[in-house]
Amino acid sequence: MLSPAALAGWGRQRGEWCPQKRLRAEAEPVRSVSAVAFHRPVLVAQCLELLDAAPGRLLVDATLGDGGHAEAILERTAPDGRLIALDRDPDALAIAADRLGRFGARVHFEHASFRHLGSVLAKLAIGSVDGVLFDLGVSSRQLDTKARGFRFADATAAATPLDMRMDPSAGESAADLLARASEAELETWLREYGELPGAKRLARTLVRRRREAPLRTTADLLAALAEARVGGGRRHHPATLVFQALRIVVNDEIGALAEGLESAICALAPGGRLCVIAYHSLEDRLVKGTFRQEERGCVCPPKQPICSCGRRPRLRRLTRRAVRASEDELRGNPRARSARLRAAARLREAA
Repeated sequence: MLSPAALAGWGRQRGEWCPQKRLRAEAEPVRSVSAVAFHRPVLVAQCLELLDAAPGRLLVDATLGDGGHAEAILERTAPDGRLIALDRDPDALAIAADRLGRFGARVHFEHASFRHLGSVLAKLAIGSVDGVLFDLGVSSRQLDTKARGFRFADATAAATPLDMRMDPSAGESAADLLARASEAELETWLREYGELPGAKRLARTLVRRRREAPLRTTADLLAALAEARVGGGRRHHPATLVFQALRIVVNDEIGALAEGLESAICALAPGGRLCVIAYHSLEDRLVKGTFRQEERGCVCPPKQPICSCGRRPRLRRLTRRAVRASEDELRGNPRARSARLRAAARLREAA
Protein backbone atom coordinates (compact mmCIF):
# COMPACT_ATOMS: atom_id res chain seq x y z
CA MET A 1 0.00 0.00 0.00
CA LEU A 2 1.20 3.53 -0.69
CA SER A 3 2.52 5.47 2.25
CA PRO A 4 0.73 8.69 3.32
CA ALA A 5 3.62 10.66 1.90
CA ALA A 6 3.33 8.95 -1.46
CA LEU A 7 -0.42 9.43 -1.56
CA ALA A 8 -0.07 13.08 -0.63
CA GLY A 9 2.25 13.51 -3.60
CA TRP A 10 -0.34 12.53 -6.19
CA GLY A 11 -0.99 16.08 -7.34
CA ARG A 12 2.72 16.95 -7.51
CA GLN A 13 3.86 13.86 -9.40
CA ARG A 14 1.33 13.83 -12.25
CA GLY A 15 -0.82 16.75 -13.33
CA GLU A 16 -3.77 14.53 -14.26
CA TRP A 17 -3.94 13.27 -10.69
CA CYS A 18 -5.23 16.63 -9.47
CA PRO A 19 -8.27 16.75 -11.75
CA GLN A 20 -10.41 19.60 -10.45
CA LYS A 21 -9.66 22.00 -13.31
CA ARG A 22 -9.54 19.28 -15.97
CA LEU A 23 -12.83 17.75 -14.85
CA ARG A 24 -14.60 21.10 -14.80
CA ALA A 25 -13.45 21.75 -18.36
CA GLU A 26 -14.64 18.34 -19.56
CA ALA A 27 -17.96 18.42 -17.77
CA GLU A 28 -19.08 22.01 -18.27
CA PRO A 29 -21.12 21.38 -21.45
CA VAL A 30 -23.42 18.92 -19.64
CA ARG A 31 -23.47 20.62 -16.26
CA SER A 32 -26.89 22.18 -15.74
CA VAL A 33 -27.24 22.61 -11.99
CA SER A 34 -25.43 24.59 -9.37
CA ALA A 35 -22.82 22.77 -7.32
CA VAL A 36 -24.90 23.53 -4.23
CA ALA A 37 -27.79 21.35 -5.47
CA PHE A 38 -26.26 18.23 -3.97
CA HIS A 39 -27.76 14.76 -4.05
CA ARG A 40 -28.50 13.77 -0.44
CA PRO A 41 -26.56 10.61 0.51
CA VAL A 42 -28.38 7.80 2.30
CA LEU A 43 -27.41 5.69 5.32
CA VAL A 44 -24.29 7.78 5.94
CA ALA A 45 -23.81 6.94 9.63
CA GLN A 46 -24.33 3.24 8.98
CA CYS A 47 -21.81 3.28 6.12
CA LEU A 48 -19.16 4.98 8.25
CA GLU A 49 -19.64 2.42 11.02
CA LEU A 50 -19.58 -0.62 8.73
CA LEU A 51 -16.58 0.72 6.78
CA ASP A 52 -14.79 1.21 10.09
CA ALA A 53 -13.75 4.61 8.78
CA ALA A 54 -10.94 5.94 10.98
CA PRO A 55 -7.87 8.18 10.69
CA GLY A 56 -5.12 6.71 8.57
CA ARG A 57 -7.41 4.51 6.48
CA LEU A 58 -7.19 4.26 2.70
CA LEU A 59 -10.73 3.91 1.37
CA VAL A 60 -12.47 3.85 -2.01
CA ASP A 61 -15.75 5.53 -2.91
CA ALA A 62 -16.53 3.58 -6.07
CA THR A 63 -19.61 5.70 -6.89
CA LEU A 64 -18.66 9.26 -5.99
CA GLY A 65 -21.77 11.04 -7.26
CA ASP A 66 -22.01 14.51 -5.72
CA GLY A 67 -19.58 13.53 -2.97
CA GLY A 68 -21.88 13.21 0.05
CA HIS A 69 -20.52 9.90 1.30
CA ALA A 70 -17.00 10.94 0.32
CA GLU A 71 -17.26 14.13 2.38
CA ALA A 72 -18.41 12.18 5.43
CA ILE A 73 -15.61 9.64 4.98
CA LEU A 74 -12.94 12.33 4.68
CA GLU A 75 -14.24 14.12 7.76
CA ARG A 76 -14.30 10.89 9.78
CA THR A 77 -10.81 9.81 8.69
CA ALA A 78 -9.12 13.18 9.31
CA PRO A 79 -6.38 14.20 9.57
CA ASP A 80 -4.55 11.61 7.46
CA GLY A 81 -7.14 9.29 5.92
CA ARG A 82 -7.09 9.02 2.12
CA LEU A 83 -9.88 8.45 -0.38
CA ILE A 84 -9.85 7.25 -3.98
CA ALA A 85 -13.05 8.44 -5.66
CA LEU A 86 -14.42 6.93 -8.89
CA ASP A 87 -17.38 7.85 -11.06
CA ARG A 88 -18.45 7.29 -14.66
CA ASP A 89 -20.17 10.67 -14.82
CA PRO A 90 -17.72 13.53 -15.56
CA ASP A 91 -20.31 16.08 -14.44
CA ALA A 92 -20.60 14.41 -11.05
CA LEU A 93 -16.82 14.37 -10.73
CA ALA A 94 -16.61 18.10 -11.44
CA ILE A 95 -19.27 18.91 -8.84
CA ALA A 96 -17.69 16.63 -6.25
CA ALA A 97 -14.22 18.06 -6.95
CA ASP A 98 -15.55 21.52 -6.03
CA ARG A 99 -17.28 20.20 -2.95
CA LEU A 100 -14.26 18.24 -1.71
CA GLY A 101 -11.59 20.76 -2.66
CA ARG A 102 -10.97 21.64 0.99
CA PHE A 103 -9.54 18.15 1.57
CA GLY A 104 -6.70 18.77 -0.87
CA ALA A 105 -4.39 15.83 -1.64
CA ARG A 106 -6.29 13.51 0.71
CA VAL A 107 -8.72 12.73 -2.12
CA HIS A 108 -7.88 11.47 -5.58
CA PHE A 109 -10.46 11.48 -8.42
CA GLU A 110 -10.76 8.98 -11.26
CA HIS A 111 -13.15 9.13 -14.23
CA ALA A 112 -13.81 5.40 -14.36
CA SER A 113 -16.40 2.72 -13.80
CA PHE A 114 -16.06 0.66 -10.65
CA ARG A 115 -15.76 -2.41 -12.86
CA HIS A 116 -12.25 -1.07 -13.60
CA LEU A 117 -11.30 -0.60 -9.94
CA GLY A 118 -8.50 -3.14 -10.22
CA SER A 119 -6.82 -1.32 -13.10
CA VAL A 120 -7.25 2.05 -11.37
CA LEU A 121 -5.48 0.77 -8.25
CA ALA A 122 -2.77 -0.86 -10.37
CA LYS A 123 -2.15 2.44 -12.15
CA LEU A 124 -1.75 4.11 -8.77
CA ALA A 125 0.56 1.30 -7.58
CA ILE A 126 -1.78 0.54 -4.67
CA GLY A 127 -1.72 -3.07 -3.54
CA SER A 128 -4.69 -3.02 -1.17
CA VAL A 129 -7.23 -0.73 0.47
CA ASP A 130 -9.02 -0.70 3.82
CA GLY A 131 -12.55 -0.38 2.50
CA VAL A 132 -14.74 0.09 -0.58
CA LEU A 133 -18.17 1.71 -0.77
CA PHE A 134 -20.68 1.27 -3.60
CA ASP A 135 -23.80 3.47 -3.69
CA LEU A 136 -25.58 2.07 -6.74
CA GLY A 137 -28.29 3.54 -8.92
CA VAL A 138 -29.00 7.03 -10.18
CA SER A 139 -28.48 10.18 -8.12
CA SER A 140 -31.22 12.71 -7.46
CA ARG A 141 -29.31 15.25 -9.55
CA GLN A 142 -29.19 12.88 -12.53
CA LEU A 143 -32.90 12.12 -12.15
CA ASP A 144 -33.78 15.81 -11.94
CA THR A 145 -31.69 16.85 -14.97
CA LYS A 146 -33.97 16.20 -17.93
CA ALA A 147 -31.13 16.31 -20.48
CA ARG A 148 -29.74 13.09 -18.98
CA GLY A 149 -32.89 11.21 -19.96
CA PHE A 150 -33.49 9.33 -16.70
CA ARG A 151 -36.88 10.90 -15.94
CA PHE A 152 -40.31 10.45 -17.49
CA ALA A 153 -42.40 13.32 -16.13
CA ASP A 154 -45.21 14.04 -18.59
CA ALA A 155 -44.68 17.80 -18.45
CA THR A 156 -41.14 17.54 -19.85
CA ALA A 157 -41.41 14.28 -21.80
CA ALA A 158 -41.29 15.87 -25.27
CA ALA A 159 -38.03 17.65 -24.42
CA THR A 160 -36.38 14.74 -22.56
CA PRO A 161 -34.04 12.70 -24.77
CA LEU A 162 -33.81 8.93 -24.39
CA ASP A 163 -30.20 8.92 -23.24
CA MET A 164 -29.80 7.26 -19.79
CA ARG A 165 -26.02 6.91 -19.97
CA MET A 166 -24.12 7.31 -16.72
CA ASP A 167 -21.22 8.56 -18.84
CA PRO A 168 -22.70 10.78 -21.59
CA SER A 169 -19.48 10.52 -23.59
CA ALA A 170 -19.42 6.74 -23.96
CA GLY A 171 -21.52 3.94 -25.35
CA GLU A 172 -25.00 3.70 -26.80
CA SER A 173 -27.87 5.85 -25.60
CA ALA A 174 -31.28 4.37 -24.88
CA ALA A 175 -32.48 5.77 -28.21
CA ASP A 176 -29.63 3.98 -30.01
CA LEU A 177 -30.48 0.76 -28.20
CA LEU A 178 -34.19 1.00 -29.03
CA ALA A 179 -33.32 1.61 -32.68
CA ARG A 180 -31.21 -1.51 -33.18
CA ALA A 181 -32.42 -4.15 -30.68
CA SER A 182 -34.50 -7.07 -31.90
CA GLU A 183 -37.98 -7.71 -30.57
CA ALA A 184 -36.67 -10.76 -28.70
CA GLU A 185 -33.90 -8.73 -27.07
CA LEU A 186 -36.33 -6.02 -26.01
CA GLU A 187 -38.69 -8.58 -24.51
CA THR A 188 -35.87 -10.25 -22.58
CA TRP A 189 -34.59 -6.97 -21.18
CA LEU A 190 -38.04 -5.74 -20.16
CA ARG A 191 -38.89 -9.06 -18.51
CA GLU A 192 -35.57 -9.74 -16.77
CA TYR A 193 -34.41 -6.24 -15.84
CA GLY A 194 -37.76 -4.50 -15.50
CA GLU A 195 -39.78 -7.49 -14.30
CA LEU A 196 -42.53 -5.99 -16.42
CA PRO A 197 -45.83 -7.81 -17.02
CA GLY A 198 -46.65 -7.58 -20.70
CA ALA A 199 -43.01 -7.37 -21.79
CA LYS A 200 -43.70 -9.22 -25.04
CA ARG A 201 -46.57 -6.90 -25.96
CA LEU A 202 -44.52 -3.77 -25.28
CA ALA A 203 -41.53 -5.11 -27.25
CA ARG A 204 -43.79 -5.75 -30.23
CA THR A 205 -45.24 -2.24 -29.95
CA LEU A 206 -41.81 -0.62 -29.75
CA VAL A 207 -40.61 -2.41 -32.88
CA ARG A 208 -43.73 -1.46 -34.81
CA ARG A 209 -43.63 2.20 -33.74
CA ARG A 210 -39.95 2.63 -34.58
CA ARG A 211 -40.73 1.58 -38.15
CA GLU A 212 -43.04 4.58 -38.34
CA ALA A 213 -40.71 7.08 -36.61
CA PRO A 214 -37.55 6.91 -34.47
CA LEU A 215 -38.02 6.67 -30.70
CA ARG A 216 -36.02 9.67 -29.54
CA THR A 217 -37.75 11.19 -26.50
CA THR A 218 -39.47 10.16 -23.31
CA ALA A 219 -42.76 11.18 -24.94
CA ASP A 220 -42.18 8.59 -27.69
CA LEU A 221 -41.62 5.87 -25.10
CA LEU A 222 -44.63 6.89 -23.00
CA ALA A 223 -46.81 6.80 -26.11
CA ALA A 224 -45.67 3.25 -26.83
CA LEU A 225 -46.43 2.28 -23.22
CA ALA A 226 -49.92 3.74 -23.44
CA GLU A 227 -50.61 1.89 -26.68
CA ALA A 228 -49.31 -1.45 -25.35
CA ARG A 229 -51.35 -1.03 -22.15
CA VAL A 230 -48.86 -2.79 -19.87
CA GLY A 231 -48.24 -2.49 -16.16
CA GLY A 232 -51.75 -1.35 -15.27
CA GLY A 233 -52.97 -1.62 -11.68
CA ARG A 234 -49.48 -1.39 -10.17
CA ARG A 235 -48.43 0.92 -7.37
CA HIS A 236 -45.68 2.44 -9.53
CA HIS A 237 -46.03 4.00 -12.96
CA PRO A 238 -45.15 1.26 -15.50
CA ALA A 239 -42.57 3.61 -17.00
CA THR A 240 -40.55 3.14 -13.81
CA LEU A 241 -39.94 -0.50 -14.71
CA VAL A 242 -39.30 0.24 -18.38
CA PHE A 243 -36.80 3.00 -17.62
CA GLN A 244 -35.09 0.75 -15.08
CA ALA A 245 -34.70 -2.01 -17.65
CA LEU A 246 -33.35 0.28 -20.36
CA ARG A 247 -30.98 2.04 -17.98
CA ILE A 248 -29.58 -1.29 -16.78
CA VAL A 249 -28.91 -2.40 -20.35
CA VAL A 250 -27.52 0.95 -21.53
CA ASN A 251 -24.99 1.00 -18.69
CA ASP A 252 -24.50 -2.78 -18.35
CA GLU A 253 -25.21 -2.28 -14.67
CA ILE A 254 -25.49 -5.94 -13.68
CA GLY A 255 -22.33 -6.94 -15.52
CA ALA A 256 -20.44 -3.95 -14.14
CA LEU A 257 -21.60 -4.72 -10.60
CA ALA A 258 -20.49 -8.35 -10.79
CA GLU A 259 -17.04 -7.27 -12.01
CA GLY A 260 -16.87 -4.41 -9.52
CA LEU A 261 -17.64 -6.66 -6.55
CA GLU A 262 -14.92 -9.08 -7.59
CA SER A 263 -12.43 -6.23 -8.06
CA ALA A 264 -13.31 -4.80 -4.65
CA ILE A 265 -12.93 -8.14 -2.87
CA CYS A 266 -9.53 -8.67 -4.48
CA ALA A 267 -8.45 -5.15 -3.49
CA LEU A 268 -9.33 -5.40 0.19
CA ALA A 269 -6.57 -5.74 2.76
CA PRO A 270 -7.03 -8.33 5.53
CA GLY A 271 -9.97 -7.14 7.61
CA GLY A 272 -10.96 -4.57 4.98
CA ARG A 273 -14.63 -3.71 4.61
CA LEU A 274 -16.97 -3.78 1.60
CA CYS A 275 -20.26 -1.87 1.79
CA VAL A 276 -22.90 -1.82 -0.95
CA ILE A 277 -26.12 0.20 -1.11
CA ALA A 278 -28.59 -1.20 -3.65
CA TYR A 279 -31.91 0.26 -4.73
CA HIS A 280 -33.68 -2.50 -6.62
CA SER A 281 -34.04 -6.23 -6.19
CA LEU A 282 -31.80 -7.24 -9.10
CA GLU A 283 -28.80 -5.43 -7.64
CA ASP A 284 -29.56 -6.51 -4.10
CA ARG A 285 -29.90 -10.19 -5.05
CA LEU A 286 -26.53 -10.09 -6.78
CA VAL A 287 -24.86 -8.46 -3.77
CA LYS A 288 -26.55 -10.81 -1.30
CA GLY A 289 -25.67 -13.86 -3.37
CA THR A 290 -22.05 -12.78 -3.82
CA PHE A 291 -21.58 -12.18 -0.09
CA ARG A 292 -23.17 -15.52 0.77
CA GLN A 293 -21.03 -17.40 -1.76
CA GLU A 294 -17.81 -15.69 -0.70
CA GLU A 295 -18.55 -16.54 2.93
CA ARG A 296 -19.08 -20.19 2.00
CA GLY A 297 -16.11 -20.48 -0.35
CA CYS A 298 -16.53 -23.98 -1.78
CA VAL A 299 -18.71 -24.25 -4.89
CA CYS A 300 -18.67 -28.03 -5.17
CA PRO A 301 -22.03 -29.87 -5.31
CA PRO A 302 -23.50 -30.31 -1.80
CA LYS A 303 -23.43 -34.12 -2.04
CA GLN A 304 -19.78 -34.27 -3.12
CA PRO A 305 -17.88 -35.69 -0.12
CA ILE A 306 -14.54 -34.01 -0.80
CA CYS A 307 -13.97 -30.48 -2.07
CA SER A 308 -12.28 -30.37 -5.45
CA CYS A 309 -12.75 -26.67 -6.32
CA GLY A 310 -10.16 -25.40 -3.87
CA ARG A 311 -12.08 -22.20 -3.19
CA ARG A 312 -11.77 -20.81 0.33
CA PRO A 313 -14.05 -18.29 2.05
CA ARG A 314 -12.97 -14.72 1.37
CA LEU A 315 -15.62 -12.71 3.23
CA ARG A 316 -17.45 -12.60 6.54
CA ARG A 317 -20.86 -10.97 6.36
CA LEU A 318 -21.35 -8.07 8.76
CA THR A 319 -25.06 -7.69 7.96
CA ARG A 320 -27.23 -10.79 7.86
CA ARG A 321 -30.16 -8.66 6.74
CA ALA A 322 -30.08 -5.51 4.69
CA VAL A 323 -29.87 -2.28 6.66
CA ARG A 324 -32.71 0.11 5.81
CA ALA A 325 -33.17 3.85 6.34
CA SER A 326 -34.88 4.91 9.56
CA GLU A 327 -38.21 6.71 9.63
CA ASP A 328 -36.39 9.90 10.62
CA GLU A 329 -34.17 9.67 7.53
CA LEU A 330 -37.11 8.87 5.28
CA ARG A 331 -38.96 11.98 6.42
CA GLY A 332 -36.06 14.11 5.24
CA ASN A 333 -35.14 12.02 2.19
CA PRO A 334 -38.02 9.93 0.78
CA ARG A 335 -35.80 8.57 -2.02
CA ALA A 336 -33.94 6.56 0.63
CA ARG A 337 -36.95 4.27 1.01
CA SER A 338 -35.68 1.65 -1.43
CA ALA A 339 -32.05 1.71 -0.21
CA ARG A 340 -30.65 -1.56 1.14
CA LEU A 341 -27.17 -1.65 2.66
CA ARG A 342 -25.12 -4.83 3.00
CA ALA A 343 -21.57 -5.14 4.28
CA ALA A 344 -18.83 -7.76 4.60
CA ALA A 345 -15.22 -7.96 5.81
CA ARG A 346 -12.29 -9.60 4.05
CA LEU A 347 -11.08 -12.65 5.93
CA ARG A 348 -7.51 -12.37 7.05
CA GLU A 349 -6.54 -15.93 6.14
CA ALA A 350 -7.98 -15.48 2.64
CA ALA A 351 -6.52 -12.08 1.79
